[in-house]
Amino acid sequence: MKRFLLLFVLLYICMYAHGQVITIVDDQSGKPVELAVLTSEKHTSGEFTNHLGQIKSALFEGEDWIIVRSLGYQSVRVEMDDLPGMNFIIRMKKEDLSLDQVIISASRFNQSSRDVPSKVSTISSKEVALFNPQTLADVLGSSGEVFVQKSQQGGGSPMIRGFATNRLLYAVDGVRMNTAIFRSGNIQNVINLDPFATERVEILFGPGAVIYGSDAIGGVMSFQTLTPDLSLGEVPAVSGKAFMRYSSANKETTGHFDINIGLKKWAFLSSFSSFDYGDLRMGSYGPDEYLLPFYVARIDQTDVAVSNTDQQLQQPTGYSQINFMQKIRFSPNEDWDFQYALHYSATTEYARYDRMIRTQNGAPRYGEWNYGPQRWMMNQLTVQHHGYNKVYDEMVFRAAYQNFEESRMDRNFNATYRNIREEYVDALSLNLDFSRTFSPGDRLFYGVEAIWDDVTSIGQQEDVITGIVTEGPSRYPQATWSSIGAYANYQKRFSKKMLLQTGLRYTRFYQEALFDTTFYAFPFTESTIRNGGLTGSIGTTYTPSDAWTFRVNISSGLRSPNVDDAGKVFDSEPGYVIVPNPDLKAEYAYNAEAGVATIFGKRWKMDLTAYYTRLNDALVRRDYTLNGMDTLLYDGVPSRVQALQNAAKATIYGIQFGLEGEIAEGLSISADVNYQKGEEELDDGTISPSRHAAPFFGMARLSYRSGALQLMLYSAFSAQRSYADMPEEEKVKTEIYAMDENGNPYSPGWATINFKVNYDFESNFTIGAGLENITDLRYRPYSSGIVAPGRNFILSLQARF
Repeated sequence: MKRFLLLFVLLYICMYAHGQVITIVDDQSGKPVELAVLTSEKHTSGEFTNHLGQIKSALFEGEDWIIVRSLGYQSVRVEMDDLPGMNFIIRMKKEDLSLDQVIISASRFNQSSRDVPSKVSTISSKEVALFNPQTLADVLGSSGEVFVQKSQQGGGSPMIRGFATNRLLYAVDGVRMNTAIFRSGNIQNVINLDPFATERVEILFGPGAVIYGSDAIGGVMSFQTLTPDLSLGEVPAVSGKAFMRYSSANKETTGHFDINIGLKKWAFLSSFSSFDYGDLRMGSYGPDEYLLPFYVARIDQTDVAVSNTDQQLQQPTGYSQINFMQKIRFSPNEDWDFQYALHYSATTEYARYDRMIRTQNGAPRYGEWNYGPQRWMMNQLTVQHHGYNKVYDEMVFRAAYQNFEESRMDRNFNATYRNIREEYVDALSLNLDFSRTFSPGDRLFYGVEAIWDDVTSIGQQEDVITGIVTEGPSRYPQATWSSIGAYANYQKRFSKKMLLQTGLRYTRFYQEALFDTTFYAFPFTESTIRNGGLTGSIGTTYTPSDAWTFRVNISSGLRSPNVDDAGKVFDSEPGYVIVPNPDLKAEYAYNAEAGVATIFGKRWKMDLTAYYTRLNDALVRRDYTLNGMDTLLYDGVPSRVQALQNAAKATIYGIQFGLEGEIAEGLSISADVNYQKGEEELDDGTISPSRHAAPFFGMARLSYRSGALQLMLYSAFSAQRSYADMPEEEKVKTEIYAMDENGNPYSPGWATINFKVNYDFESNFTIGAGLENITDLRYRPYSSGIVAPGRNFILSLQARF
């Protein structure tokens, strides 16, 4: 009888625990800790809590213990047998200083940052909420570790460790965003993403080619969007938020709304944002060369250079944008999870400001130079399975279809014909990734990837007087670009202190293009590029104590030439035209880095990383001939013929340093600084500074947090780039730089002072305010075409339900 009663009690406890919900809360405020990660011996990748800090206990049935991690909190280990006595509530203590956080981008699966030999930085949604950035490019800039270039207000081209554009990889929910027309010039695709629908941003520094393939040379930017939350009870879970913001520097008005409806097995998430930006006002104190003395207006069928009575107002720079996201989630049990996502983004037409300020023979160079509406759509299906079998513990399958639409419209000053070039890319991708744990600390990540891009390019000429449209030269050939690759990444833990990680990937690339010789007499009508490449990495982490972590990593990356490299015709700068070169091959990067992170004095944290990267067979612009001619008439202008060629070597080395400290209760300081030096080989064998190696830059912050109040006083800064240190290709862009005492272009240094505040009231409302560039400095970040905002007042209101 006693045995029967004991068995009954044990069964009751198991059934009780199986149906329970674990809740993670802040130890002081009692508020839920959302997106906390729970791991166990079986669940090495971990599971996330929802916005209420809740997760099903059934996911960890049969486990002896769980570990809970969340950014800004001390990690907690809890024995499963103790949970009933805790009422299944786990309290976490705040800890601003920690060397342990959960990251995804390094392997596509959850990992502890201490197990990754590369430097990875994270930007949380809470940090984004305080900075109140306008675009996702501004979110990256707020890290203090990514330099952002802008040719126009509708832009933002990140620079990471001396690399940019198509030598960086963008991933959205694990799906590659780079397409076959990502160019070597500055790009603005990151503004397609909605900061309000972004849950988390991770920046993986250095080559990430083993996991992500081509383009991941300088780093990987991984954007995790909002995830639909299921109901963990019998009542549907309904939550969401509404947001409004106004900014004075560009008369920005922004609105956002999202709603989550969660059932026990189904969940639905909808998100919509609307952005409207007026012309951007620059600061009052700085170089006079940045002022805008004129703008072009079309009056009575004639282009007129109008004297600008308000030379701090950059016009035309305004535009609008909408973003929409819909997700549907189905989770039939604890082992399977299905998610469908639809992303859509569209901008209005907007001017390329750096082209509109160019002059020629004392008059404006262009009557108009606009990007047409930039549209992006992605349909994605993600299937996740916890198998815990001999083949894998966790499997993730991703299938995605993306459609990109870009266009350019330009016309010389008082010219009759407008050149219109439209590009459409249909991109299909399949990813199948696996994770397998063999023993505590020994994990294998492996998978396959297939990508196919179809490029359609259209050229037209429009008579702006009559409105008649005729066929014109296109920017690209009609082309396809595809790749297929397989990888394996293995982690071996030799002890609690030391871990070794090594990985390999092999990828095959295919490109086929058909060239139209109607307008340009190319000596070829089609081209085929087929190549393959092996990349790898090996690194180790050593953690002698909770206060120290050392990491060393050696890795390689590659970038296979895409359609933009091999088939583009466009004017790169005044007097030069780029033409196709079908004889390109992949460029390779070899990287070595070492880093150390430590917590000292219980109140201070330091992170230091040094790196060196060498780029071989770099794709660079060089003088070229077309049918024996070195000059081509392009858009009515005699232009020197150039083409991308595997003709150079480049080296980048630098240091990244971060410091955080607690001065007093709730009061903290932090700083990030970045120094990089880049050199590349020129056609004559001489050396030039690398264009995408930004000057010394960083950010310093003083923060205060008390209950519902958050304050931040911070400074963003950049050193000058003198004329002697300017890349050769930048020296000719005199319209975007200040002039030194010798009349040569240079990029002055700058530092801004900024203040932000957020206050939560009535638990569901947050009011935010800020004053950026308090001193009203007039400055232009290095290589940017548009001048940065002057003094900018921000006011926002958010309501949650």
